[in-house]
Amino acid sequence: MNHYHKRSNAESTFSMLKRKFQNKLMLKNDVGQTNEALAKVLCHNICVLIQEMHETGLRIDFPESAHLFPALHINLGKFLEKV
Repeated sequence: MNHYHKRSNAESTFSMLKRKFQNKLMLKNDVGQTNEALAKVLCHNICVLIQEMHETGLRIDFPESAHLFPALHINLGKFLEKV
């Protein structure tokens, strides 16, 4: 049953993604398709987070939580030097 529930959750997530962001990818090359799919997943996760915040009254303090994920921080100085 544990395996069934994992598969059911994955199928539900893919169904939600397809309904919300169309059933196909627009880009043709592999790197572009990968990036497009990852962007759609990120947007889906943000939408689900916002929905849960409104439905359950969940309060998220992003600046207070930012220190928990230092590997995700972007050093804008180094980034802008490359541009």
